[in-house]
Amino acid sequence: MSAWRLFIKTHSSIIDLIEQELADKKRVPLTTYDVLIALFEAPDKQLRLGELNRKVILSKSGLTRLLDRLEREQLIVRHKSAEDGRGSYAALTDEGESKLREAWPVYARGIKQYFAAPLSGGDVDSLIRMLETIQRGLKAPESPNA
Repeated sequence: MSAWRLFIKTHSSIIDLIEQELADKKRVPLTTYDVLIALFEAPDKQLRLGELNRKVILSKSGLTRLLDRLEREQLIVRHKSAEDGRGSYAALTDEGESKLREAWPVYARGIKQYFAAPLSGGDVDSLIRMLETIQRGLKAPESPNA
C-alpha cells in the first residue's frame, strides 16, 4: 500500500504542478490537452466518441461536458458518421491544433522538470520495466463465481 499511495501522491503532485504552469501561461488545461492530443494522433485527426472516451481519463459525462465546451470554443467539431449515420465523431480543428501546440512546450517542460530530471538513466529503465510488468498484469478481474 505504501508504494501505491506514493505513486498516486507523486502523480497527483506532478499533475498539479503542470496544471498550475499551464494556467499561469494561459494555456489549455490538461483535460483539454488530453482530448486534443488524442484527436491529433488519430487518423484524419478524428475519433468516434466511444473510442475517444477510452483514450482519455474522464467519465463519459465529464467527456460530454468537456466536448460541449471545446466545441463552443471551436477547438473541435462533432459530426455524425458518414458510414452509418448513428455514430458520432469528434474532430480537431485548426484552432484546436494551435492551442495544443501552444500548450506542448509548457507540458513538456513540466514532464522534464518534475518527472524526468530527478531520475538517472538506470532509474528510467527500471521504472519502464516495472510499469510494463504492471501493464502486462492488467486484466479483467475474475468473477467470484468462476
